[in-house]
Amino acid sequence: MQTFNDVVEYIPYILPIALIQFGLMIYAILDLAKRERTKGPKWLWALVILFGQLIGPIVYLLIGREEA
Repeated sequence: MQTFNDVVEYIPYILPIALIQFGLMIYAILDLAKRERTKGPKWLWALVILFGQLIGPIVYLLIGREEA
């Protein structure tokens, strides 16, 4: 069984990944809210962004946006 001190050792590795994931998610959600047209329904893209972990926002930014 791991102790709290064992878990604390991994925080410097986990924190940057979590910040990148959170930042990408916020950026993608704001972009989705401002964009009039997307490739597919907006509600589906919102689910992909929110529940797709790190990959969801990247997928939306690469293929989900439709240029006006």
